[in-house]
Amino acid sequence: MERLQTLDEEDAASAGARSVVELDQAATGRLSRMDALQHQAMAQAQARRRAAERVRIRAALARLDEGEYGYCTDCGEPIPAERLELDPALARCAECTRGA
Repeated sequence: MERLQTLDEEDAASAGARSVVELDQAATGRLSRMDALQHQAMAQAQARRRAAERVRIRAALARLDEGEYGYCTDCGEPIPAERLELDPALARCAECTRGA
């Protein structure tokens, strides 16, 4: 839950960077606009990554509520604790992730 709050705070802090870039030539030069567009694209990509992480965390919480947390969603085998310590939102074991 703490990580979800952190993701929400990061989204709020970067809202301005994701907004529309004004293309007023009198206000900024061409290179400044290109830089602003690049920053905007990076901020939007980070927002997409945060959204994907939120989905993974919420899915893990749902598996926890259902008593399915810690088991691979593909094969049903237990996911080793060491793997879950690295990423608690994992849904698949290493073998299924590799496609074995």
